[in-house]
Amino acid sequence: MATPPNRIAPASAAAPRNAQGGFVYLPLIAGWLVPGAGHFLLRKWGRGALLAFSIIGMFVLGIAMQGKIYSSAHDILDVLGLVGDLGNGLLYVLGRALNLGADQVQVTTGDYGRAFIVVAGLLNVIAAIDAHNLRTGRKPL
Repeated sequence: MATPPNRIAPASAAAPRNAQGGFVYLPLIAGWLVPGAGHFLLRKWGRGALLAFSIIGMFVLGIAMQGKIYSSAHDILDVLGLVGDLGNGLLYVLGRALNLGADQVQVTTGDYGRAFIVVAGLLNVIAAIDAHNLRTGRKPL
């Protein structure tokens, strides 16, 4: 009896697709700094526009509701809020530079605004990681 042929996958199938040359972390960094920019760099115009609109919209709504932008952390909840806010990238820097957001939540809607700002930052981090995964080929185009 003949032995079955070895089924060896080609080397290109085992390695992640990286057809484009260049710095693979650029969409990750750009997507973190500016919402949607990582997807724009990958020419994913619809996805980038949707993410930019959603993240910037949530951040602006949070500011409009007098939400708090964290600047320092005194306990574990403040640390988590600060990490979420830092996920907004340049929106966070702009908000701190223009002294936007309340220092302390004084109205009922301010608590919702704080949550909007934190969730916008977390969504931005997820979007930046998604752009990086698209760039490296871990996620199919």
